[in-house]
Amino acid sequence: MPTSDIRNFIAFAQELVEASGEIIREGARHNNAFISKGDDSPVTEIDRRAETEIRRRIEAAYPSHGILGEEFGSHGIDEDFVWVIDPIDGTKAFVAGIPVFGTLIALTHRGVPILGVIDQPMTRERWIGAEGFPTTLNGARVTTSSRRVLSEAVMSTSNIELYDEDSLPTFRALRSSVHWCVYGGSCYSYGRLASGAIDIAIDRFTNPHDYLAHVAVITHAGGVMTDWDGAPLTIRSGGQCLAAANPALHAAALRRIAPSHRTMPAA
Repeated sequence: MPTSDIRNFIAFAQELVEASGEIIREGARHNNAFISKGDDSPVTEIDRRAETEIRRRIEAAYPSHGILGEEFGSHGIDEDFVWVIDPIDGTKAFVAGIPVFGTLIALTHRGVPILGVIDQPMTRERWIGAEGFPTTLNGARVTTSSRRVLSEAVMSTSNIELYDEDSLPTFRALRSSVHWCVYGGSCYSYGRLASGAIDIAIDRFTNPHDYLAHVAVITHAGGVMTDWDGAPLTIRSGGQCLAAANPALHAAALRRIAPSHRTMPAA
């Protein structure tokens, strides 16, 4: 894909998170009521306002592109280009006023993520990774950790409650092999992994908007992100995600989780 096209997509994605960030920062000044969705996860009016604005801008600028969002579903999911949106990743933290929540935007081409943005509207940190471009944090290049020994690694997981009885042994196998673990960082942990502060992240997500933005951010910072079998993550992948700072550490993590993962029932 021409570099000029990717550069234009990067600039546009930044416009999207600038717009959503204003909505979220204003909303964060107030106590936000929420309702529970069918999966018991919360949603606020700010989630919906932010996604509505992002969708409006995409539809105006790229009417032929598809959109997959957390709050309003999908259209054009089989188009070559699809924007994948999570207006507030970490809504529970947003409601509680804990500023680890952020906005996730990915652009996929034929199902493969080619651009990702992790935007932290309260701390004003923004990671961007894209095909042909190194990952940056607020415009400065970042790289992942060089740590390769699993027992020395710092790991993160977003929410222990996302694991069920079949997948929890996989998490525990990896947790028992690393130095220590950070819990509850949501998308912020993946940004910190891209910046070299965290070495491994494992999660059991449920939807593409939960993980696709992370893929480009981490990959173009020098890391690796796949599913638990080592397969590339696409718009049609399941939610089992494993990210690591470098190929050697990723391979070690895959070997460690393989025995417990292979005993899980087939989906």
